[in-house]
Amino acid sequence: MREPVSLVVITKNAAPALEKCLAQAAWVDEIVVVDSGSTDTTLAIASAYKAKVIHQDWLGFGPQKQFAVQAACHDWVLCLDADEWLSEELSCEIKRLLENPPGFVYRFARSNKFMGRFLKHGEGYPDYSLRLFHRAHARWSDDIVHETVLTQAEVHTLPGDLMHESGEDLALYLSKQNRYTSLQAEMLFRRGKHVGITKLVLSPLLRFLKFYFFRQGFRDGLPGLVHISIGCFNSYMKYAKLIELHRIGNRS
Repeated sequence: MREPVSLVVITKNAAPALEKCLAQAAWVDEIVVVDSGSTDTTLAIASAYKAKVIHQDWLGFGPQKQFAVQAACHDWVLCLDADEWLSEELSCEIKRLLENPPGFVYRFARSNKFMGRFLKHGEGYPDYSLRLFHRAHARWSDDIVHETVLTQAEVHTLPGDLMHESGEDLALYLSKQNRYTSLQAEMLFRRGKHVGITKLVLSPLLRFLKFYFFRQGFRDGLPGLVHISIGCFNSYMKYAKLIELHRIGNRS
């Protein structure tokens, strides 16, 4: 008999992707959907899968996910984004693991779909994501963006891929990245971090060398090149915005 597990998902207007997310994990013992104000059919889809639906105004990614974890009935939690779904191999591995877990915290590779292709190299893969854990041994960080799971337990790796299929076009993807870099810069500013022109220039260059050549992003063709190039530009803009925040702060 396996350990009971709760699937926890945070949502807002996630209808286009949510059904696949829930369908591929329909074997779990509980589904918890924490919604921050959907106006599409997200809540109807969640109800169709007998999910426990909770409204929570937006707290930021880390706090919102931790709220969902705390709302679950079971100590084992599987944390997915609405646009992610379990591959058949990963689903089987999780069920097998929970029959006799040797540890408390697990990560798995995430395969990101970008410009019509699931990336298998570079920055987009394996993109290890820690999403399955016993909540007495791990928790989500308080970061409002680029949240992580905090734990002192040993992290184990499961075979199989977590599939990430956002359905965004390039314009929407770039718009989201612009918001993320602003949030990252604000977070660094609040922590008192400073950068100079050397960091501003070298960070994106070194990032490109790492992911395009050493991590063989070139093997993902044009989607791989575009994905890595955007990541490098994000690094540049994050630090440029941080420099701007400090200059504004110094003038005030």
